[in-house]
Amino acid sequence: MPVNLFAPTPASLLPVKGIRLGTAEANIKKPNRKDLLVMQLSPQSTVAGVFTQNCFCAAPVIVTREHLASGKGVLALVINTGNANAGTGDLGLAAARATCMEVSRLLGCEPEQVLPFSTGVIMEVLPLERIVDGLPACVANLAADNWFDAAHAIMTTDIVAKAVSRQILLGGVTVTITGIAKGSGMIHPNMATMLGYIATDAAVAQPVLQQMLIHASDASFNCITVDGDTSTNDSLMLIASGASGAPAVTGVDSAEFAQLQAAVTEVATLLAQAIVRDGEGATKFITVRVEGGTSVAECKQIAYAVARSPLVKTAFFASDPNLGRILAAIGYAGVQLDVQYLKLYLDDVLVAEHGGRAASYREEDGQRVMQQGDITVRVVLERGTAVTTVWTCDFSYDYVKINASYRS
Repeated sequence: MPVNLFAPTPASLLPVKGIRLGTAEANIKKPNRKDLLVMQLSPQSTVAGVFTQNCFCAAPVIVTREHLASGKGVLALVINTGNANAGTGDLGLAAARATCMEVSRLLGCEPEQVLPFSTGVIMEVLPLERIVDGLPACVANLAADNWFDAAHAIMTTDIVAKAVSRQILLGGVTVTITGIAKGSGMIHPNMATMLGYIATDAAVAQPVLQQMLIHASDASFNCITVDGDTSTNDSLMLIASGASGAPAVTGVDSAEFAQLQAAVTEVATLLAQAIVRDGEGATKFITVRVEGGTSVAECKQIAYAVARSPLVKTAFFASDPNLGRILAAIGYAGVQLDVQYLKLYLDDVLVAEHGGRAASYREEDGQRVMQQGDITVRVVLERGTAVTTVWTCDFSYDYVKINASYRS
């Protein structure tokens, strides 16, 4: 089961003015489950996106980038689960474009104003007919309060739907931010997560919105790893509908920008952490904090060496304080260190200092911390002021089972 993660309720997810959502059961991979989502945006909406850096990026990622570059604006998003439409060549591109064409026909807009997204099995042809047949049902139940169903419609191996809402006052006007995400395995983003959508009814100029999204993704989705694998379909979108009536955010130097950016980053962080807590077969949620570095880059390099290590992750699953594995990962991270100055903590327990086991360390203290569901690994370099935090989970038997049978 997910680690200290609870499913959202419909009442906890707040409608965003200017955004309507509709879902359908299109039987893309499995029957009797929501697997198709359409999001309709108000005409004044601005949209920002960050995407996978995987060279085998999926057809919908390619088409979405093309449509954003067209400059025609975005009026709809269409998302399917059950099939990634990645590694599908020209057939995949044609299917993604045909999906946009059908959505545009149903909503009365241009195909370039529709952004497609897919997630699921790679190198399988997209079942276009099923998607086309399911789209009218999506359009028929478009509603502002459909965020709960939308969060379920984008799930693959997720156990719990991931969704969160926040509200702030912006220029004396209430502004809503609601986001959904999916992801459980194949998680080591190099921009965002497998799929994530955050919407606000604030008005934000597009270049400002893009900067806001980059900041949010760098502080959240770019700080998580489940298994070290970057997906072909990673996409994170930030939408500002402009329907709240709050003053428009047109620059990055205003108090309103800082306030909205903080709220968007909070939503993104909660969604990203939920993905790790729901990591396939996860039993532990692990925060890796590296501090006292000369740069954020070197801190992150060390943090990811620890967070990605299969030996470290399996030790956490076993609740075994085999903490030399953490020291080994720090040592091979590729950062030249004087280990005499390094300190390693497991929550409040000092594990290592002066190049070896701390004199105060007791095995029962390490064992106590390893039994917890939430654990913090703290690495103190004592060579600068830079700090970074990465979130990961353990490796369990279930991770192997889930991924061994993913296509069956």
